[in-house]
Amino acid sequence: MLTLTNVAWLNLLCLAGVGVYLLLRVFSKKNPAPYPPGPAGLPLVGNVLDMPQIKPWLIFTEWGKKYGDISHVEVLGQHIMVVNSVKTAMDMLEKKSIVYSDRPVLPMTGELVGWKHALPLLSYGDRFRQYRKNFHRIIGSRAALGAYNPIEDIETRRFLKRVFETPDQLQEHVRHTAGAIILRISYGYEVKENDDPFVNLAGRALDQFSRSTNPGAFMVDFMPFLAKVPGWFPGAGFKRLAREWHEIVEEMVSAPYQFVKDQMVTDIRSFAIAAGIAPKSFVSDLLEGHTLTAEENDIARWSAVSIYGGGSDTSVSAIYSLFLAMTLFPDVQKKAQAEIDAVVGPDRLPSFADFNSLPYTEALAKEVLRWNVVAPIGFPHRVTEDDIHNGYYIPKDSVIIANIWSMLNDPETYANPSEFNPERFLANNGKKPEPEPRTICFGFGRRICPGLLLAEASVWLSAVRSLAVFDISKVVEDGVEITPKVDQLSQAGTIRHTPSHPKPFKCSIKARSAKAIVLIEQDANY
Repeated sequence: MLTLTNVAWLNLLCLAGVGVYLLLRVFSKKNPAPYPPGPAGLPLVGNVLDMPQIKPWLIFTEWGKKYGDISHVEVLGQHIMVVNSVKTAMDMLEKKSIVYSDRPVLPMTGELVGWKHALPLLSYGDRFRQYRKNFHRIIGSRAALGAYNPIEDIETRRFLKRVFETPDQLQEHVRHTAGAIILRISYGYEVKENDDPFVNLAGRALDQFSRSTNPGAFMVDFMPFLAKVPGWFPGAGFKRLAREWHEIVEEMVSAPYQFVKDQMVTDIRSFAIAAGIAPKSFVSDLLEGHTLTAEENDIARWSAVSIYGGGSDTSVSAIYSLFLAMTLFPDVQKKAQAEIDAVVGPDRLPSFADFNSLPYTEALAKEVLRWNVVAPIGFPHRVTEDDIHNGYYIPKDSVIIANIWSMLNDPETYANPSEFNPERFLANNGKKPEPEPRTICFGFGRRICPGLLLAEASVWLSAVRSLAVFDISKVVEDGVEITPKVDQLSQAGTIRHTPSHPKPFKCSIKARSAKAIVLIEQDANY
């Protein structure tokens, strides 16, 4: 008796999907304007072979040079527009934000694994606006964020001590500290020094997020109707995997949230949560003194996990890039240290109170965000209505990718963009500063990162304190000086939200003086 293999079943379903796609193409209406220019595609599959799988921002930049500010490709019926200029991104994603603020639907990641309620994948609507309202009230202004300055202070002190004791574990220390800061701000949870359960849980969940968004990994992302196939159906192993991953996501969302609730006093009759022993945090502020409906409770827990998921990994990338830059550009390091020494002196660590007195160090933190872009292509937007932009047709449901890397490395905007040069952001001898990277690197329009002030504060404090107490330089091995390469880990595909990190590198990190050692070894709870 002949039976179809799993692959054969999937092939039949895919052929059926292609057939439907061809029928739609045959009977589709005529476009009101041409699409933006782009690489010529193939029949049926369009530009599948043109889509870059490694460092897509570099290929997209070449498209920009060849085709202009907007490039168009079509992959199995999905229209994708790549934007390579700040002006076009602003015109589309800012000025027309009511149309350009939705997200693409990711069947595997969003629907099956369960990330659809996390802010990066959340559809534009009332729930999205409630998240933003929560973020703005608690971390959306410098005044509100000031309540969490003691957390930043304590954790960066602990970071300095870890780096001093085991500098060869720099990347691990950066990651641990970023997670510790975000977990304390989000949930009031103080992480364990080693093998923390919440840190490990989040690590597994974010790794699975990365794997589930890897383009081409799951056929359901190209053929969404496969999501309706029952789990027992031949070839539907992805559904069983999604169920396993969904359990991890649900635990990540629920466990730290429940930790906060367990430390607060609950009135069982009204479900109103009042102040208990829980330390101040994003969640405790949302819950304190409020009667929550089931929907509000769900919004609160997903708002909190969105802060952790979005904030921890991006801070890791930026701060690790700082140490790479200081290794490669010692003159910049010396200028920053000279400013810190003159303003702060050797007897205390810099603090947020010194921010306005350290303009060069502020510019250095800005250059960290520009020089090694954390999210080179950000996260795509989706168009909710047909649009004509600059004479080009942008059909409804098109995916819009902003090539942030290209914008922050445009030589017409940033002189010698490959150079790490904080002075580009300082007015000097009548020369105007170059444009702020914060208006680009944190996204556009209504999808701009709501935690940008927190990210900037974390990067600045880590930078100024590290430079105050450490000398960072190239490693010498067998008498040979090792120069790290500026290279980012490959980021596959075009719709992956995972930040891009510098590849691991070696550097020498030593205390600047005996007084610096005293500051490093102060009680981290000082």
